[in-house]
Amino acid sequence: MFGNAAASFRPIRIGPLQLRNRFIKSATNEGMAKGGVPSQMLVEHHRRIAAGGAAMTTVAYCAISADGRTFVDQVTLDDASLPHLRVLSDAVHREGAAACAQLTHGGAFNFLPSLSTRYPLSASGGFNAAGVISGRLLKTAMTPPDLDRIAEEFVAAARRAQQAGFDAVELHMGHGYLLSQFLSPKYNRRRDEYGGAAAQRARYPAQVLQRVLDAVGDKLAVSCKICVTEGFKGGATDDDAVEVARVLERSGAHLLVLSGGMNVEAPWAIFGSNMPAAAVETMQNPVVKFATRLMRLWEPKVNFRELYFLEHSRKLRAAVNLPLAYLGGAKSLAGVQQLMDEGFDCVVMGRALLHDPQLINKFRDGTATVSGCTACNQCVVMMYSDAGTSCVLHPPNDVAMNRMPAAAH
Repeated sequence: MFGNAAASFRPIRIGPLQLRNRFIKSATNEGMAKGGVPSQMLVEHHRRIAAGGAAMTTVAYCAISADGRTFVDQVTLDDASLPHLRVLSDAVHREGAAACAQLTHGGAFNFLPSLSTRYPLSASGGFNAAGVISGRLLKTAMTPPDLDRIAEEFVAAARRAQQAGFDAVELHMGHGYLLSQFLSPKYNRRRDEYGGAAAQRARYPAQVLQRVLDAVGDKLAVSCKICVTEGFKGGATDDDAVEVARVLERSGAHLLVLSGGMNVEAPWAIFGSNMPAAAVETMQNPVVKFATRLMRLWEPKVNFRELYFLEHSRKLRAAVNLPLAYLGGAKSLAGVQQLMDEGFDCVVMGRALLHDPQLINKFRDGTATVSGCTACNQCVVMMYSDAGTSCVLHPPNDVAMNRMPAAAH
């Protein structure tokens, strides 16, 4: 191993949690919870990541309530899910890694057949751009009782994650879900104390963070995933992200995971490259296929480059002192070294570990210096397949395992 890349294999403390190295598997929709039930394939997916050397693996899109889901096939952190998630956390621990549950509420970004409310909740009411896809053209602004209730749902979900054996929770404040709808100037038009400048838009997400920290922060690491740029005109910029990071630092966040892009307005920004046209046509979910076709009408041509969020993320590194985890196209040992050199504390990887769960071990042993991931993004399409997400350069997952509940004998 060369240069400062060796630093990436040193332990680090994140809140009450000690990680064995600086590599974290990002929360990426696994497609492995059919009907909302965590599957044996979901367990195996995260076990492989842990066995491959990552310090922590993150289970994606754990909804805090039934209304908080975006899709029906999404984990909900309710009592019924706990036995299945305990199987997952135990499997990860046996491989020497930590398990993190990403906590999310979709807000106006949902495609559920029914809700307990007439319109989905969001920071502000009015026209719902995401609802063009689902048929819900309106959204409603959260009232003070709504704000309090949903904050408590985040707390309850964090407590359940702890009961299920998780070591950390990640509050999803990016990509267009509810908490990022407060952070985004496009979504947040409030005129009360939760709207206005970036620091004011961060007030409600910070309050959610503080409540979760009060509940579990002495036992679980509590991180926040935010956008360093939303990636479209009129969206939040990296200057906004700096202000958000400062608010979250003052509120006690143990770690910030730095991502970018928005699901509806700029999905190409999330991945740093476009979705291939041929892959779109293979999508099995008709709603997702229609939405992706619409997006392709206005998306710019984006060519993948390693560390595509680095310029934005540097601004946050210069502005705050708390630990920062870089996410966005890291795929080589040289890239990892650069991130360590520039003061980032952790490296978060998605597609590279999906391509090869053993990549971190190979980096450590010197048997690989770069991922074989081509950033083709066809794994994104695979999220909605019967077998769940996988790299198309390898055989698909076992469909039977993806239909079998994790806790089934």
